Amino acid sequence: MMSWYKPAGTLATADTEISLTPKDAGWEFCGFYTYNFAKHAEVKVELKGREAILLPLSAQDVKVEVDGQSFSLKGRTGVFAAVSDWIYLPVNSSVKFSGKSGEVALLTAEASEQFPVCYTPAEEVSVEVRGSGKATRQVNNIATPTSFTACHKILVCEVITPGGNLSSWPPHRHDKFPGCPTINEEVYYFQIGKEGSDHGDKEGVGFFHVYTVDGSLDETVTIKDKDIYVVPHGYHGPSIASPEYPMYFLNVMAGPAAERSMAFCDDPAHHWIRDSWNEQVQDPRCPVTSAQGKVEK
Repeated sequence: MMSWYKPAGTLATADTEISLTPKDAGWEFCGFYTYNFAKHAEVKVELKGREAILLPLSAQDVKVEVDGQSFSLKGRTGVFAAVSDWIYLPVNSSVKFSGKSGEVALLTAEASEQFPVCYTPAEEVSVEVRGSGKATRQVNNIATPTSFTACHKILVCEVITPGGNLSSWPPHRHDKFPGCPTINEEVYYFQIGKEGSDHGDKEGVGFFHVYTVDGSLDETVTIKDKDIYVVPHGYHGPSIASPEYPMYFLNVMAGPAAERSMAFCDDPAHHWIRDSWNEQVQDPRCPVTSAQGKVEK
């Protein structure tokens, strides 16, 4: 079995910090790319047979040209600093984006239906506090089925987990095995921060558990800043943030279904945990960020 874990730096190319094509991942739909403007101030991409979302990670004042139309993304100083604006890029579009410094993520899905380019300001990103107790986390619903419908396949959200908490809990799956109605490939891109930092830190450490229905895989991976984990199938969770190191992850998902869905199937052994949240108190550290910046407590 090919490794689903991609440590930071292993997917770098001359032009990208991360380049993960569907072929690289061993699946059909999802692609994931990050670019550093300090290395290349301008990037040109042809989205042949793909739709995409461009999302600033640590870049500000990002200029975007899409088939003759011009846009400007305000961006942010880091994923732990604020919720960012973003832009949807249509299938088969020609795209050019530029900036002075910082990183952006280009998230892609193989698609065929045409939708118009769409800019979404940070103030319109739906921010949700999910879970409770030590499983409290912040979810930024970027292109989820309820938050954004003007696309064909792509699904995107961000999750911020305060230090000492966990996400992707209870363990769940959305795959081809019987009993689960939704099939989605999924990329997890992690940044591990330090308390108070705007972005990830090379000293940061977290953990991620993945296991398959048939038992062929069961691993808990030590996660460092900017690691990638691709999940073609199987249960995944928890994602664990060490007490001093808050965890961010960016998910891109897509699959063959005609209708976009983020439905999932919990591991039956742990489904009861959702009901237990009714008797727990949500962590007051969430939400961590908003469109205006860090949320003061």
